[in-house]
Amino acid sequence: GSKMSRLPKKFVERIQLRLKTFQTIANTQRERDVSEADTVTVVKDILADLLGYDKYQELTSEQQIRGTYCDLAVRLENKIRFLIEVKAAGSDLNASHLRQAINYGANQGIEWVILTNAVEWKVHRIKFGQPIENEEVTSFKLADLSARKDEDLEKLFLLAKEGQASDAMNAFHQNALVLNRFIVGQLLLNDNVVNAVK
Repeated sequence: GSKMSRLPKKFVERIQLRLKTFQTIANTQRERDVSEADTVTVVKDILADLLGYDKYQELTSEQQIRGTYCDLAVRLENKIRFLIEVKAAGSDLNASHLRQAINYGANQGIEWVILTNAVEWKVHRIKFGQPIENEEVTSFKLADLSARKDEDLEKLFLLAKEGQASDAMNAFHQNALVLNRFIVGQLLLNDNVVNAVK
């Protein structure tokens, strides 16, 4: 069966209705090389109209964290679910942008961080240990997504409000971990497996 059937109908319909519009908007903003402030406006619209958040209740701008600012935060039931670091649509996302956002999250105990310029979206998870680490869980270019493809819908679902309700991000992350080649490699090196193979 198609995974689409597992995703909430409301979510799928919303993506099918609006994805094209936002792909066009994001690309136009990139071509026009708009400012970071203008990009934040677009990202807010994407979060509200495409991903289902209430623009006034659930999106907070300029989340102040220990004297530094993160551009946006998604807050559900008074808990910040993820921080969003926005860069101008015309700029490319780089490692220093990410580091900034990871530092914000680490200070606040927020494990999910999104870095975006409206065109490209990178989703990272912070691992709170010594030292603090982070890993990219998924990334995509908005323009490459298709509302007809399961895997693309799944990526958007991770970030959507409906996905937060079902804790899709953690489930996806656990799934990705299990399938991670490194872990599969480690399992194969396990003594029992080696002995069984002998």
